[in-house]
Amino acid sequence: MISNQILQTTIDGLKGITRIDLCICDTEGKVLASTFPEAEEYENSILSFVESPADSQVIQGYQFFKVFDEHQLEYILLAKGSSDDVYMVGKLAAFQIQNLLVAYKERFDKDNFIKNLLLDNLLLVDIYNRAKKLHIETNVRRVVFLIETKQEKDVNALETVRSLFATKTKDFITAVDEKNIILVKEVKPNEDYADLEKTASVILDMLSSEAMTKVRVAYGTVVNDIKEVSRSYKEAKMALDVGKIFYNGKNVVAYGTLGIGRLIYQLPLPLCRMFIREIFDGKSPDEFDEETLTTINKFFENSLNVSETSRQLYIHRNTLVYRLDKLQKSTGLDLRVFEDAITFKIALMVVKYMKYMENLDY
Repeated sequence: MISNQILQTTIDGLKGITRIDLCICDTEGKVLASTFPEAEEYENSILSFVESPADSQVIQGYQFFKVFDEHQLEYILLAKGSSDDVYMVGKLAAFQIQNLLVAYKERFDKDNFIKNLLLDNLLLVDIYNRAKKLHIETNVRRVVFLIETKQEKDVNALETVRSLFATKTKDFITAVDEKNIILVKEVKPNEDYADLEKTASVILDMLSSEAMTKVRVAYGTVVNDIKEVSRSYKEAKMALDVGKIFYNGKNVVAYGTLGIGRLIYQLPLPLCRMFIREIFDGKSPDEFDEETLTTINKFFENSLNVSETSRQLYIHRNTLVYRLDKLQKSTGLDLRVFEDAITFKIALMVVKYMKYMENLDY
């Protein structure tokens, strides 16, 4: 459960303090971590010690210790030397490794619990029972952040997020797929959605500068009970998808700011196709030439203001009016009329959604 790297770092640190060589082996005599090169020579002695009833023993000038995970023998520890001081250091080292086992097991159990919680794999009664057993508070305000990395299994990104939040006992970092890092974060009573936006920006900046990776960050709404955490996760997932479709220029997307995009995202594709056929008589609004699309988008950006749009496009007002008249003839919609403008704007968004969903099928 504990990586060999962690074990090596632990005994390196202990040797640095005590100046006594240490070695950790599994129950089959294989060396997992060691501070001296000849550790592999003691494989037979280790196998004999495993079978013996003793918890510690001096063999060939080394102190041998058994390290248990609860009642299961997990590791054999060797301390070089047979003096009382070496025995004491060996016992301390065995105690330290046993504590590491407990800590990592608890972390593993918590990680499994959070994953199953996010994926709705737990019954309501199991959520509260397991949370109590793992000492996780159930009535803390929480929100789920979803961090999508460009590369699959981005270890640097994951470690950077952990360095930011893992020290906070009420925050959890996990993953349920290859590309997304999930942060279940505690929200303090005085924090609001503006603070969550700042947190998302910090994550974005840290991953860009520390892990040298570009990411997209989405987050759901704040929930007050642990059973609702999966809802915040689903909201964050939707925000990530909707952001890709309608707000491609934004790297941080909040579920609470998706607006009409959230409604369109939940429409079935057959209904979307029917809507486009009714409005445009079989044509698609994205078939217009680039000049027309630029004019339309700029007109919407300027709240249907003809004068401001023509100024920003560096064209005469009459030229803009001509383009809008031409558009009206081909579509039957006059963008200067509020109702027609809304219909056209929604149609553009529906087409974007349809294209995104159809591309996912390939």
